[in-house]
Amino acid sequence: HSAVLRVLSEVGVRMEYRPALEAMRDGGCEVDFAKHLVRVPEHVLEKALSTAPSEFTLAGQRAEFDVPVDLERIYTIGGSSALYVLGLDGQRHRATLQDLIDLTRLQDALQNLHIMHAIVVPQEIPQTGFDRILFASVVPNTSRNYYSQGQGAASIRDQVEMASVILGSSDALRRHPIFTVVLCMVSPLLHPGIRLEELMECVRWGIPVYIEVDAQAGGTTPITLAGTIVEECANVLAGLTLAQILSPGHPCIFAIASGIMDMTTGNYSGAAPESSVLHAATAQMARFYGLPFQGGTGIDATVPDAQAGYERALQVLTNALAGVNFIHLSVGMMEQMLLASYEQCVIDDEIIGAAFHIARGVEVNDDTIAFDVIRELGPANSQYVMHDHTLRYLRKVFWPPGITNRQKWDRWMAAGGRDMRQRARDRARQILAEHQPRYLEEDKVREIQRIALAAQQQAVREQSERR
Repeated sequence: HSAVLRVLSEVGVRMEYRPALEAMRDGGCEVDFAKHLVRVPEHVLEKALSTAPSEFTLAGQRAEFDVPVDLERIYTIGGSSALYVLGLDGQRHRATLQDLIDLTRLQDALQNLHIMHAIVVPQEIPQTGFDRILFASVVPNTSRNYYSQGQGAASIRDQVEMASVILGSSDALRRHPIFTVVLCMVSPLLHPGIRLEELMECVRWGIPVYIEVDAQAGGTTPITLAGTIVEECANVLAGLTLAQILSPGHPCIFAIASGIMDMTTGNYSGAAPESSVLHAATAQMARFYGLPFQGGTGIDATVPDAQAGYERALQVLTNALAGVNFIHLSVGMMEQMLLASYEQCVIDDEIIGAAFHIARGVEVNDDTIAFDVIRELGPANSQYVMHDHTLRYLRKVFWPPGITNRQKWDRWMAAGGRDMRQRARDRARQILAEHQPRYLEEDKVREIQRIALAAQQQAVREQSERR
């Protein structure tokens, strides 16, 4: 923390948006407008942390999907922004709009997913303004809180307009924020202007934000994990300070999707064991600051195989045991976020269920200690399976696997001898055939699609004019 304070007050953060610089100056920071540099004194940071809430609610479209946020609860966030898809036919292809809809429906049926992201970016649509199309495609197919992204202030306004159609008004959206926005800052210590535009617009409309940095230890930050943690904290806290200066009490989540630079390939690795340790340690820092924390990132595996299983399991379990409040990119993502897999979505849901069961630990009280049951049955009496105590606790203490095989060889072979990937493929096909959610009235779906398309076309025109 002492090093974080020194980075903020002595080194500073580059903020490439004059209105943000002006707000930071007015809030008591030292601002060099020529260099776009902001230095944050300790007393300004302390004031910001004193108003940043530790508890708030991210709303679902339906109350049963509300996400009460505090420093103890643990949730998962779905996959994000893959450009390719591993289809149920085993072929890798460019992501399509139909993939986005189908993968959203698939994730929506999973027991252990709490917050929905747009798992792919369709490649057949214009990429300018794509975020509006994502919003209009995802939100009708889930009732979970939507983890969105933007392309500037106008994008946030368009998403507010669509969400207001769903809820009836922007005032209703302020009371029940059914979407959030992730603001990906850049390491080292850079806040791009477009992200600052979005932050300020989110604050204006009361939209909760994930202030995220994606450090790469050994590449964009020091190779030592401690040094990377210092950069992450300083970078995120600068953004949090801006949000609190603009609107004290605005909901902010400390977020990272950091990893290491693999020195043998030069690639980012989020599934390396060092990356999981980095996320666990950063979670401790976020808790020190009293901030809800998002950790977790992609895995390196390129197909749903043993590598994918162990990478996801170690990553999710480490994050859950470390108290990461939002485990990000935890469903369906492979090839370090380039690839989304239908099969891996189902497998990841199984892994998360098991990891969460471990993280819950052991309930200890007079009834679970079960001394009276042990005394009643006595030595050499193994009739526990028939006892009322067993029946009462069976569903509470045992995790029910979905696609995990526990049969011995002969029965497994008699049932078809299918491995986990094959069983996941069967389950995914079943979900897609049966789960056809209708969360919104058709007139609202048509209206948000109209808004999204018009906004995208406007964004494309504006980009063409700038050229």
